[in-house]
Amino acid sequence: MRLGASWQRFSEQRGGMACLAGFLAVFAVSLCANLLANDRPLLLEYRGHIYCPLLQPLPGTLFGPAFLPSQADYTDPALQAAIAAHGFAVWPAVRFGPGSIVWNAPAAPSPPSAQNWLGTDEYGRDVLARVLYGLRRSIIFGLGLGVAAAFLGVAAGAVQGFYGGWVDLLGQRLSEIWSGMPQLFLLMIIAALAVPSLGLFVLVLAAFSWMGLAGLVRAEFLRARTADYVRAARALGVPDWRIMAVHMLPNASVAVLSYFPFLVLDSVLLLSSLDFLGLGGDAPSLGGLVAQARDGFAPWLGVSAFVALAGLLGLLAGIGTALRNALAVR
Repeated sequence: MRLGASWQRFSEQRGGMACLAGFLAVFAVSLCANLLANDRPLLLEYRGHIYCPLLQPLPGTLFGPAFLPSQADYTDPALQAAIAAHGFAVWPAVRFGPGSIVWNAPAAPSPPSAQNWLGTDEYGRDVLARVLYGLRRSIIFGLGLGVAAAFLGVAAGAVQGFYGGWVDLLGQRLSEIWSGMPQLFLLMIIAALAVPSLGLFVLVLAAFSWMGLAGLVRAEFLRARTADYVRAARALGVPDWRIMAVHMLPNASVAVLSYFPFLVLDSVLLLSSLDFLGLGGDAPSLGGLVAQARDGFAPWLGVSAFVALAGLLGLLAGIGTALRNALAVR
C-alpha cells in the first residue's frame, strides 16, 4: 500500500479533512480541559510571590490565619478577597472544575446563565466543565480501547489466516463461543467488586472488542497466504512471524486503518452507555449527563450531552468513511 497516494486521495475529500481537523481540534481542547475549566487559578501572585496552584497545592493558611491548613478552597469568597487585596490571580475561562459546587447559583439544576454557560446539573456542578472533561474521558477511552482491540484482532486474525486448517477452525469456534459471553453482566459484576476506572474497562472490553477486526484480517491473510511472494519467503526460510508482520500485514493494513475509526466510535458509544447505566462511577461523562437529564427533567443537560456526543461520533464516522474511500483498492 502506498501511503503517499492514499493520503493524497484522503486529502482530496473535503468532508474527511474537515472531520479530521474537527476531531483533532476537539481532542486538543479536551486535553486542555484543566486549563480551560478549573476552580484553581492558573497563575497566582500573592505578597510578591508567584505560584501555580494547578501544579502546586497551596495550604489555606498561606492566605491568612483565618483559613484552614488544608488545601486552599479558591471558591471561598473570603479567600478570593484576600487574594485581591494582596495580589492577583489569572483564572481559567470557566472558573469551575468538574466536581466544583456552584454555591451562588439558583436551585440545582439551574438553567444556563452568564456564570454557568450550560447551566448546572442536579448536584450544582457546572455542565460545561463536565462536558469538557467528559469529552476527554471519552476520546482517551475510545483510542485506548481501539488500539488494544486492534492489536488483539490483528494478532488473532493473522494467525488464523496464515496457518488455516485446524488452527483457523479452532480459532473460529473459540471466537463464536467467546462472543456469546454476556459482556454487560460481566461488567456489572466487576463494577460491584472493584472501583470502576477507564483502565479496568479497557482491559475487560478489549477482550471482547477484537473479534470484528479479526474476521477482516483473517480474510486478508487467507487470500494472501497462497501468493507467490509468501511462497518465496517460505522457500527462503523466512520465519513465519516475519512473513506475517513484514510481508502480509501491510496488505491487510487497508482493512485495519479503515476499520479503526469505527472501532473508536463503538468504544465511545459503549462508554456512554455504561455511564448512562451508572457503571462508570461519578467521573464526568456524557452518558452521565444524559442519565441526569432523564431523571431530573433538565433539558439543557440532555441537549449539551447530545450535541457533544453526536458531534464526536459524527466526526469519527466521517473520518472512517473518508479513510475507507481513500484506501479502497482501485
